[in-house]
Amino acid sequence: MQKTQLKPWGWQDQYGYSQGFRVDGGSAMVFVAGQIALDGDGQLVGPGDFEAQCRQVFTNIRTVLEKGGASFENVVKVTVYLPDMRHLADYARIKGEFIDGLQPASTAIEVKGLAFPGLMIEVEAIAVL
Repeated sequence: MQKTQLKPWGWQDQYGYSQGFRVDGGSAMVFVAGQIALDGDGQLVGPGDFEAQCRQVFTNIRTVLEKGGASFENVVKVTVYLPDMRHLADYARIKGEFIDGLQPASTAIEVKGLAFPGLMIEVEAIAVL
């Protein structure tokens, strides 16, 4: 598989995301449903702690990707849902710790709430193998 970053402008680099990707030679896709900050036992991780919740979300995404035979290297698109957009910069920083190098095409959406009380973030991803 070959990923080519679609970069019509340079300004997005300062925000840590890509406008899009062209993927050639991909033979399979993994669609990761919105992941929230629940651990393997279904318990909320980091009540009131955005960074702890964000790290758990990306840990969960990695688990689902691995189950599908993929890794963060294969991710071409993420969507983040945030009840408080003030956390966007922290999200981008933590995402960069999990997804090294070129950042996937991204969408950030502010929402009124998430599935369970106390959730501060939800992220979904698309990977191409």
